[in-house]
Amino acid sequence: MIRVLLADDQALIRAGFRVLLEAAGDVEVVGEAVNGAQAMDLARAQCPDVILMDIRMPEVDGLEATRRIAADSALAGIKIVILTTFETDDYVYQALRAGASGFLVKDAEPEDLIRAVRVVARGEALLSPSVTRRLIATFAARAPLPVNNRRDTRLGHDLSRITEREREVLALVAQGLSNEEIATRLYLSPLTTKTHVSHIMTKLDARDRAQLVVIAYESGLVVPGTGVT
Repeated sequence: MIRVLLADDQALIRAGFRVLLEAAGDVEVVGEAVNGAQAMDLARAQCPDVILMDIRMPEVDGLEATRRIAADSALAGIKIVILTTFETDDYVYQALRAGASGFLVKDAEPEDLIRAVRVVARGEALLSPSVTRRLIATFAARAPLPVNNRRDTRLGHDLSRITEREREVLALVAQGLSNEEIATRLYLSPLTTKTHVSHIMTKLDARDRAQLVVIAYESGLVVPGTGVT
Protein backbone atom coordinates (compact mmCIF):
# COMPACT_ATOMS: atom_id res chain seq x y z
CA MET A 1 0.00 0.00 0.00
CA ILE A 2 1.14 3.53 -0.82
CA ARG A 3 0.66 5.76 2.21
CA VAL A 4 -0.51 9.27 1.32
CA LEU A 5 -0.88 12.45 3.36
CA LEU A 6 -3.21 15.18 2.06
CA ALA A 7 -2.30 18.80 2.86
CA ASP A 8 -4.87 21.37 1.72
CA ASP A 9 -6.91 23.93 3.62
CA GLN A 10 -10.03 23.16 1.57
CA ALA A 11 -11.97 20.28 3.11
CA LEU A 12 -13.85 19.55 -0.11
CA ILE A 13 -10.64 18.98 -2.05
CA ARG A 14 -9.23 16.72 0.65
CA ALA A 15 -12.44 14.71 0.77
CA GLY A 16 -12.55 14.31 -3.00
CA PHE A 17 -8.91 13.23 -3.19
CA ARG A 18 -9.40 10.75 -0.35
CA VAL A 19 -12.32 9.07 -2.09
CA LEU A 20 -10.49 8.83 -5.41
CA LEU A 21 -7.22 7.57 -3.93
CA GLU A 22 -8.69 4.96 -1.62
CA ALA A 23 -10.79 3.61 -4.49
CA ALA A 24 -7.55 2.72 -6.28
CA GLY A 25 -6.99 -0.27 -4.03
CA ASP A 26 -3.25 0.23 -3.52
CA VAL A 27 -3.39 3.66 -1.81
CA GLU A 28 -4.14 4.47 1.83
CA VAL A 29 -4.72 8.04 3.03
CA VAL A 30 -3.05 8.19 6.43
CA GLY A 31 -3.84 11.77 7.35
CA GLU A 32 -5.18 15.18 6.38
CA ALA A 33 -3.53 18.51 7.16
CA VAL A 34 -5.08 21.97 6.88
CA ASN A 35 -1.76 23.86 6.79
CA GLY A 36 1.97 23.33 6.41
CA ALA A 37 2.66 23.10 10.12
CA GLN A 38 0.16 20.29 10.56
CA ALA A 39 1.55 18.60 7.45
CA MET A 40 5.02 18.54 9.01
CA ASP A 41 3.67 17.14 12.28
CA LEU A 42 1.72 14.41 10.48
CA ALA A 43 4.69 13.62 8.25
CA ARG A 44 6.78 12.89 11.32
CA ALA A 45 4.00 10.92 13.00
CA GLN A 46 2.74 8.91 10.02
CA CYS A 47 5.81 8.68 7.73
CA PRO A 48 3.77 8.70 4.51
CA ASP A 49 5.27 7.70 1.18
CA VAL A 50 3.75 10.68 -0.62
CA ILE A 51 2.38 14.07 0.41
CA LEU A 52 -0.03 15.93 -1.85
CA MET A 53 0.82 19.50 -0.80
CA ASP A 54 -1.14 22.64 -1.58
CA ILE A 55 0.91 25.84 -1.69
CA ARG A 56 -1.50 28.42 -0.40
CA MET A 57 -2.33 27.44 3.17
CA PRO A 58 -2.56 29.51 6.39
CA GLU A 59 0.17 29.82 9.02
CA VAL A 60 2.86 27.77 7.26
CA ASP A 61 2.39 27.53 3.50
CA GLY A 62 3.15 24.51 1.35
CA LEU A 63 6.40 25.93 0.03
CA GLU A 64 7.93 26.35 3.47
CA ALA A 65 6.58 22.97 4.59
CA THR A 66 8.13 21.33 1.53
CA ARG A 67 11.47 22.99 2.23
CA ARG A 68 11.49 21.86 5.87
CA ILE A 69 10.41 18.29 5.12
CA ALA A 70 12.98 17.91 2.33
CA ALA A 71 15.72 19.23 4.64
CA ASP A 72 14.85 16.81 7.46
CA SER A 73 17.00 13.67 7.14
CA ALA A 74 14.46 11.70 9.16
CA LEU A 75 11.87 12.39 6.45
CA ALA A 76 14.17 11.82 3.47
CA GLY A 77 12.04 9.07 1.96
CA ILE A 78 8.88 11.18 1.70
CA LYS A 79 7.99 12.40 -1.80
CA ILE A 80 6.04 15.64 -2.21
CA VAL A 81 3.70 16.50 -5.07
CA ILE A 82 2.66 20.14 -5.26
CA LEU A 83 -1.04 20.82 -5.84
CA THR A 84 -1.25 23.76 -8.22
CA THR A 85 -3.45 25.71 -10.60
CA PHE A 86 -0.39 26.54 -12.75
CA GLU A 87 -1.69 29.96 -13.78
CA THR A 88 -1.63 31.47 -10.29
CA ASP A 89 0.95 29.67 -8.17
CA ASP A 90 4.15 31.68 -8.57
CA TYR A 91 6.01 29.52 -6.06
CA VAL A 92 5.92 26.25 -7.99
CA TYR A 93 9.45 26.54 -9.32
CA GLN A 94 10.72 27.38 -5.84
CA ALA A 95 8.94 24.29 -4.55
CA LEU A 96 10.86 22.14 -7.03
CA ARG A 97 14.10 23.65 -5.80
CA ALA A 98 12.97 23.01 -2.24
CA GLY A 99 12.57 19.30 -2.93
CA ALA A 100 9.15 18.66 -4.44
CA SER A 101 8.97 15.75 -6.89
CA GLY A 102 6.46 17.27 -9.25
CA PHE A 103 3.11 18.95 -9.79
CA LEU A 104 -0.51 17.96 -9.93
CA VAL A 105 -3.32 20.15 -11.20
CA LYS A 106 -6.14 20.39 -8.68
CA ASP A 107 -8.76 19.54 -11.26
CA ALA A 108 -6.79 16.55 -12.59
CA GLU A 109 -8.65 13.53 -13.89
CA PRO A 110 -8.98 10.68 -11.36
CA GLU A 111 -6.59 8.44 -13.29
CA ASP A 112 -4.00 11.25 -13.38
CA LEU A 113 -4.21 11.68 -9.63
CA ILE A 114 -3.67 7.99 -8.98
CA ARG A 115 -0.90 7.79 -11.55
CA ALA A 116 0.85 10.77 -9.96
CA VAL A 117 0.91 9.10 -6.57
CA ARG A 118 2.20 5.83 -8.01
CA VAL A 119 4.89 7.56 -10.07
CA VAL A 120 6.43 9.53 -7.24
CA ALA A 121 6.08 6.62 -4.81
CA ARG A 122 8.39 4.69 -7.17
CA GLY A 123 10.95 7.44 -6.80
CA GLU A 124 10.34 9.03 -10.17
CA ALA A 125 9.51 12.65 -10.91
CA LEU A 126 6.12 13.75 -12.14
CA LEU A 127 7.49 15.73 -15.07
CA SER A 128 6.16 14.01 -18.15
CA PRO A 129 3.21 16.22 -19.13
CA SER A 130 4.21 18.91 -21.60
CA VAL A 131 2.45 21.57 -19.52
CA THR A 132 4.80 20.81 -16.65
CA ARG A 133 7.87 21.13 -18.83
CA ARG A 134 6.63 24.47 -20.13
CA LEU A 135 5.99 25.68 -16.61
CA ILE A 136 9.49 24.75 -15.48
CA ALA A 137 11.00 26.50 -18.48
CA THR A 138 8.90 29.60 -17.84
CA PHE A 139 9.99 29.91 -14.23
CA ALA A 140 13.61 29.22 -15.11
CA ALA A 141 13.51 31.93 -17.78
CA ARG A 142 12.34 34.58 -15.33
CA ALA A 143 15.76 34.81 -13.70
CA PRO A 144 18.46 33.62 -16.09
CA LEU A 145 21.62 32.74 -14.25
CA PRO A 146 25.22 33.07 -15.45
CA VAL A 147 27.26 30.02 -16.33
CA ASN A 148 30.99 30.09 -15.71
CA ASN A 149 33.00 27.08 -16.78
CA ARG A 150 29.93 24.86 -16.48
CA ARG A 151 29.40 25.92 -12.91
CA ASP A 152 26.89 28.18 -11.24
CA THR A 153 28.81 29.14 -8.13
CA ARG A 154 25.80 30.69 -6.42
CA LEU A 155 23.80 27.48 -6.59
CA GLY A 156 26.71 25.04 -6.46
CA HIS A 157 25.78 23.19 -9.65
CA ASP A 158 29.15 21.87 -10.81
CA LEU A 159 28.50 20.22 -14.15
CA SER A 160 32.20 19.58 -14.62
CA ARG A 161 31.66 16.57 -12.34
CA ILE A 162 29.62 14.75 -14.98
CA THR A 163 30.78 13.28 -18.29
CA GLU A 164 29.77 14.50 -21.73
CA ARG A 165 27.41 11.54 -22.10
CA GLU A 166 25.87 12.34 -18.73
CA ARG A 167 25.37 15.93 -19.86
CA GLU A 168 23.44 14.63 -22.85
CA VAL A 169 21.30 12.47 -20.59
CA LEU A 170 20.71 15.34 -18.16
CA ALA A 171 19.57 17.65 -20.96
CA LEU A 172 17.00 15.06 -22.06
CA VAL A 173 15.84 14.49 -18.49
CA ALA A 174 15.24 18.25 -18.31
CA GLN A 175 12.99 17.99 -21.35
CA GLY A 176 10.80 15.50 -19.47
CA LEU A 177 11.87 12.36 -21.35
CA SER A 178 11.58 8.99 -19.63
CA ASN A 179 14.50 6.57 -19.38
CA GLU A 180 13.06 4.59 -22.26
CA GLU A 181 12.73 7.69 -24.44
CA ILE A 182 16.26 8.80 -23.60
CA ALA A 183 17.57 5.33 -24.41
CA THR A 184 15.93 5.46 -27.82
CA ARG A 185 17.21 8.97 -28.53
CA LEU A 186 20.82 8.15 -27.58
CA TYR A 187 20.85 4.52 -28.79
CA LEU A 188 21.38 3.17 -25.29
CA SER A 189 19.73 0.38 -23.35
CA PRO A 190 17.14 1.45 -20.73
CA LEU A 191 19.35 -0.07 -18.02
CA THR A 192 22.36 1.97 -19.15
CA THR A 193 20.23 5.09 -19.20
CA LYS A 194 18.95 4.38 -15.70
CA THR A 195 22.54 3.95 -14.51
CA HIS A 196 23.53 7.27 -16.07
CA VAL A 197 20.64 9.06 -14.36
CA SER A 198 21.57 7.48 -11.02
CA HIS A 199 25.20 8.55 -11.40
CA ILE A 200 24.16 12.09 -12.32
CA MET A 201 21.94 12.40 -9.24
CA THR A 202 24.79 11.19 -7.04
CA LYS A 203 27.38 13.51 -8.57
CA LEU A 204 25.13 16.57 -8.45
CA ASP A 205 23.61 15.70 -5.06
CA ALA A 206 20.10 15.76 -6.50
CA ARG A 207 17.16 14.38 -4.56
CA ASP A 208 15.37 13.06 -7.66
CA ARG A 209 14.71 13.72 -11.35
CA ALA A 210 12.75 16.85 -10.55
CA GLN A 211 15.81 18.47 -9.03
CA LEU A 212 17.86 17.37 -12.02
CA VAL A 213 15.50 19.44 -14.17
CA VAL A 214 16.04 22.46 -11.94
CA ILE A 215 19.82 22.02 -12.11
CA ALA A 216 19.77 21.68 -15.89
CA TYR A 217 17.94 24.99 -16.30
CA GLU A 218 19.69 26.93 -13.56
CA SER A 219 23.17 25.88 -14.68
CA GLY A 220 22.45 26.92 -18.23
CA LEU A 221 22.78 23.40 -19.66
CA VAL A 222 19.25 23.75 -21.03
CA VAL A 223 17.98 27.05 -22.38
CA PRO A 224 14.27 27.65 -21.69
CA GLY A 225 12.22 27.31 -24.85
CA THR A 226 14.87 25.40 -26.80
CA GLY A 227 15.75 22.35 -24.71
CA VAL A 228 19.43 22.77 -25.58
CA THR A 229 22.38 24.99 -24.75
